[in-house]
Amino acid sequence: MATSTRTPLSQDKPLPGFIPGDLAWHLGMILRGHQTLFAQAVEEMPCSVRGYQMLSTVVHHDPANQQALGAHLGIDRTVLTYLIDDLVAAELVERVPAPTDRRARKIVATDTGLKLLEKLEKRVADAEQTLLTGLDAGETAQLAGLLGKLSMSVHRAQPGANPCEAMDHLG
Repeated sequence: MATSTRTPLSQDKPLPGFIPGDLAWHLGMILRGHQTLFAQAVEEMPCSVRGYQMLSTVVHHDPANQQALGAHLGIDRTVLTYLIDDLVAAELVERVPAPTDRRARKIVATDTGLKLLEKLEKRVADAEQTLLTGLDAGETAQLAGLLGKLSMSVHRAQPGANPCEAMDHLG
């Protein structure tokens, strides 16, 4: 009987400084910490984190219509309708005819929505700084760059992946 000299696949290229599986634990802890601080920062926002993400997307990404907003956030259109209804009721956004298709609706922020977003963005920035307290400025910049690069790589490989759903399923 011949013995194999090949190491198991997980040992061929282990992550430096990680036991296979440790990456998931580290990412989970970071996500849990961020989720907690983020939710606290936006607690006055209707629909909490999702409401904040919707308002931020409307303001900073200017999606062409309601469907584009849902696609950007990975939110099912039936759920999206209820979330938008809540933001409309709070007078944070309004539905207007989309310039390119009068049958479609574009979601735009109201003055009240813009003021609330500005206030909450400061709180979210403070929460993110709290999360990154253990890193110096150079390490924070390096982490931001690496996370952006990695997340876009995952997004290209799995374009339908929904980050909101991933957070919802944290056990």
